[in-house]
Amino acid sequence: MKTIREQLEQQEEKIFSPWAQRSAKTKGRQHPLRECDIRPAFQRDRDRILHSKPFRRLKHKTQVFLSPTGDHYRTRMTHTLEVGQIARTVGKALRLNEDLIEAITLGHDLGHTPFGHAGEAALNKLYKPGFKHHVQSLRVVDELANDGKGLNLTYEVRNGIIKHSKGKGNILSATQETRATTLEGQIVRLADITAYLNHDVDDAIRAGMLRPEEIPSDILETLGRTLSTRIERIIKDMIVETQKAGDGDLHMTNEVLEAITKFRAFMFSTVYENPLVRDQLEKAQKILEALYNYYLEHPEVLDKEAGTIKKDEPLEVRICDFISGMTDRYAINKFQEIFLPKEWHVY
Repeated sequence: MKTIREQLEQQEEKIFSPWAQRSAKTKGRQHPLRECDIRPAFQRDRDRILHSKPFRRLKHKTQVFLSPTGDHYRTRMTHTLEVGQIARTVGKALRLNEDLIEAITLGHDLGHTPFGHAGEAALNKLYKPGFKHHVQSLRVVDELANDGKGLNLTYEVRNGIIKHSKGKGNILSATQETRATTLEGQIVRLADITAYLNHDVDDAIRAGMLRPEEIPSDILETLGRTLSTRIERIIKDMIVETQKAGDGDLHMTNEVLEAITKFRAFMFSTVYENPLVRDQLEKAQKILEALYNYYLEHPEVLDKEAGTIKKDEPLEVRICDFISGMTDRYAINKFQEIFLPKEWHVY
């Protein structure tokens, strides 16, 4: 009698598009693992990430605004959930593997530092070989999560995590070296930028940093004048153009790609590099710089505090692992504990 997993794998063969990644045809894991009787491989990966400590810490990591007092600003976790919603909508329409999409989405930002990209820039400056959050995300699932044993994920999930980041580069990956090997992974990359541009502009308007009428009219005319219409426009473009091409890669119209590129440039100039944001994030960078140098001078303290961080790695790597895993508030509290004088109480 077939297991539930085997029955689900058979359903994938009947339902999925020819371009979808089949769970049974994964390239495998880093280490051998007995198959689950119930869950296909990518569903199992999703569950492993969802129940991990690095995933739970995302709720206290900055997206754009450092420690906002309002209840409705995005965090790294809510960003992750919004990326998943967008990516799964596209994946369902294209009859792709939604479990794979969700697993990549949940893992794509696990390596992000406290204080968002400002924290990433700080560690990238301090650590000579360089620090990139997508590389660290892969390191988290491979080496650091699960008390230092790693999550032993499939190749396709790991590939989607390492290939999701684009920085200021091409919206669509221009080369095989930067493009995910699965269509599911390529969709997560586009869903990521779709989510952060639209929710970050929403947060910027809420913060009074930006007025809706300041968004360039040509962007609004192409993508839409509200958050929901812009997301819908991009989703439809991905679905229609990918179906039309039918070659197993993600496609979009030049019109929409150009609008997204302009939208990103606008957000960098008005929000991400805005003096109000930059001033606060420069303070955050100084916190991480101080912590990094402190642990460099006091490795014995790092060994005591870092718990399951691998002690056979070079000191600088262990410091990056420890600091990048911190939440915003943990980093601030640790800075206060180390560098600020404590009050004396006389009884």
